[in-house]
Amino acid sequence: MPSFKIDTSTAVVFVATAPAPKMANKQTGERAMDRETGAGLSTVGLLISDEGEGNLYQVTVPETGLPESLPPGTPVSVIGLKARDWENEFNGQKRHGIAFRATSIVAAV
Repeated sequence: MPSFKIDTSTAVVFVATAPAPKMANKQTGERAMDRETGAGLSTVGLLISDEGEGNLYQVTVPETGLPESLPPGTPVSVIGLKARDWENEFNGQKRHGIAFRATSIVAAV
């Protein structure tokens, strides 16, 4: 499925929720892994504000692309942010949305 680059060069970005492990299976506790690198994946809540509008996004990032500490309120830069639409069926219910993924997140200077 195609993905689309998102330019955050003019945006102000803050950590809203600290990184947490992304689960592939919540029942078994199996962690989601990056298919290319094998690194564990984490989800970070980011508040992205640009052109007078602010939105909260849940962004998936490989643990190798995260600093050791990333507490809420930290201003950050997002590297390689992309959006991809998804659709699946679970228990007869169709669901769809947009998934956000970044290569890394670094504390802003």
